[in-house]
Amino acid sequence: MELATDKEITGPNIRNIPVGKPTEGVGIVEAPRGTLTHHYIADEKGRIRKCNLIVGTTNNQAALLMSVKKAAEALIKPGKDITEALLNQIEMAWRPYDPCMSCSTHTMPGRMPLEVTVYSSNGSVVKKLSR
Repeated sequence: MELATDKEITGPNIRNIPVGKPTEGVGIVEAPRGTLTHHYIADEKGRIRKCNLIVGTTNNQAALLMSVKKAAEALIKPGKDITEALLNQIEMAWRPYDPCMSCSTHTMPGRMPLEVTVYSSNGSVVKKLSR
C-alpha cells in the first residue's frame, strides 16, 4: 500500500492517509473504558475479510473479576440475607470498569442480569439469587 507524502497533505498530521486501496489497518485509541484496538484486513476490492477487536472489557477482565469477588466477599456474611439491594451493591463493583456494558445491553441500574451463589467452606451451595 502506498502512503501519501507530507507534500501531498496540508496541515498538521499525526497519521498517514492511504492514497491507494488499503489491505490492512490498525487503530489504537484510549477510550473511556480502556484501550481500544481495531485490526482489519481487506481484500483487493476493499471488503473486510478479517477483523480483530480488543476492547476495554478484555483489558480490564482480571481487575473486574477481582473487584466483584471482593465486593461479594465483603457484603455476603453468614446469617445476612442476600437481597436485591445487596445485588445492586455487588453490581456497583462492575460498573466503573465497563460502563459501556450497561448502555450496549440497555440495562438500567439494578436491572443488569446478575447471579450470586454462596458456597459453604466444603463447596456446597448455601444460597443462590439471580435476576
